[in-house]
Amino acid sequence: MLKRGALRRSKTYPSETQQTQLNGSGRHDAYPVIDLFAGPGGLGEGFASVLDDKRCHRFRSAVSIERDAFSHQTLLLRHFFHHFPNGEVPDDYYDFLAERITQAELFERHPAAHAEAKLSALQISLGADSHAEVRQLVRKRLAGSKRWALVGGPPCQAYSLVGRARKKGDPKFEQDERHTLYLEYLRIIADHRPPIFVMENVKGLLSATIKGKSTINRIVRDLQQPASAIPNAPTGLTYRLYSLTEEEMVDREADPRLFLVRAEAHGIPQARHRMFIVGIRSDLKVRPATLRSMAAPTVRDTISSLPAIRSGLSKEADSRDAWLDAIKKISSMSIRRQLNGAIYAGQVAQELTVDKLDELCSPRFSSSKHYKMRQPNHEVLRSLYDARLSVLTAHETRGHMASDLRRYFYAATFAEVTRRSPKLVDFPESLLPDHQNVEKGRIGKMFSDRFRVQLPDRVSTTITSHISKDGHYFIHYDPAQCRSLTVREAARLQTFPDNYFFAGPRTAQYHQVGNAVPPQLARQIAEIVAEVLDSIRDGR
Repeated sequence: MLKRGALRRSKTYPSETQQTQLNGSGRHDAYPVIDLFAGPGGLGEGFASVLDDKRCHRFRSAVSIERDAFSHQTLLLRHFFHHFPNGEVPDDYYDFLAERITQAELFERHPAAHAEAKLSALQISLGADSHAEVRQLVRKRLAGSKRWALVGGPPCQAYSLVGRARKKGDPKFEQDERHTLYLEYLRIIADHRPPIFVMENVKGLLSATIKGKSTINRIVRDLQQPASAIPNAPTGLTYRLYSLTEEEMVDREADPRLFLVRAEAHGIPQARHRMFIVGIRSDLKVRPATLRSMAAPTVRDTISSLPAIRSGLSKEADSRDAWLDAIKKISSMSIRRQLNGAIYAGQVAQELTVDKLDELCSPRFSSSKHYKMRQPNHEVLRSLYDARLSVLTAHETRGHMASDLRRYFYAATFAEVTRRSPKLVDFPESLLPDHQNVEKGRIGKMFSDRFRVQLPDRVSTTITSHISKDGHYFIHYDPAQCRSLTVREAARLQTFPDNYFFAGPRTAQYHQVGNAVPPQLARQIAEIVAEVLDSIRDGR
């Protein structure tokens, strides 16, 4: 008989007394987590935030592996942060965020935390050359523990719908290593027999194929029986697979869409649809609970407390006056005539007149470090704020060409009037980009929503790594700000706490945020995993 139980929903943190009684990083009896392809640490952040009824942490990050240099730097600093009990992170960390000290000085002042972070946050490229090293590291860091969790998401670009569309016809595409990096995840399963694992990947996995065969069906088969794909894996090692949203157990004939999790259905302010496969070793007579439903906050709920800022003006001298002049040129473009009698033409055109534009109350600056503390009602949003934080990081805009400024201003104004984001067919001809696929977009064949406004009273669209390339799909809803989302706004929509620091240049920061698992979704998954591990008796 498989057991189920009610989930604990603890939201508080351990006291200083409780923490100082624990060993090493403060969690000697917490369940170890091995996190592969960890990125900047979204999954790990969720697991690190789960607490029990006695206000003690349920999990500790034993090993997090990531090969990208900037993501690893982010991960290392976050492991340093979690070395300290909640509320006892040193002031030096906040001084680092405020740029009063360097990261090197921060680490020098807290050598034990830095040393522990270097042991758990590792920059390794998973593959044949690292098998022996990783096997030894995992064994050492687990230290004989029988109750632990393996988590992670192999790089997903090769499975994504957009990625496959761009590579269509490329003979090298099926040889892309990212098709089979899940085998590195599977090798850890074969080598260490975790009682439970959680594997995450993109929705595009459902329709992806390798050599004409379904990728998801192959992965399901291999996860159920690792010996089917990993040479020398124990033939008796098998797993039962479960969905996080459906009650039934998944067998080989089951619809793989059962694995799909819609983040907005579980309190995340973003329409992010991803695959999550939970595996439990077959000798364990326990099954996981499912995610609870929760209304999600809107984009406005999530980012409106961040300071209003304007975009920069690229490819020419930037100043607020020059920026405003670039936008105001839209008033001379005969917008109403070009909209050809559309029902929204009059109202939209009215908002673009000289008189209206002269009244535009736009921000003076293109970045802000002012931090406004808030206590939202929604439990997901409350977790993002930090009363100790005095300086906001990563809230600066990218620059936009004058022509794109006018497109952004039009798009945000259109959305404000019609309560929907415009398609290319809704744009006047004078604002259309000079792009070979524009006409196809206007008739709905491809990329018809090339300029997408994040509507204030809905959840956002999926924050993807593409946000690192341009901001066209991530336009702020406020016309007066006339810009794409900042890294901090994207991080909020992904539910990263405001005290989370992303390393590297802005492009790398966007990339990290876009590829991550939302920490607050990961927290809910971690609660389910903790309950499963609690149910395993005698370490079996």
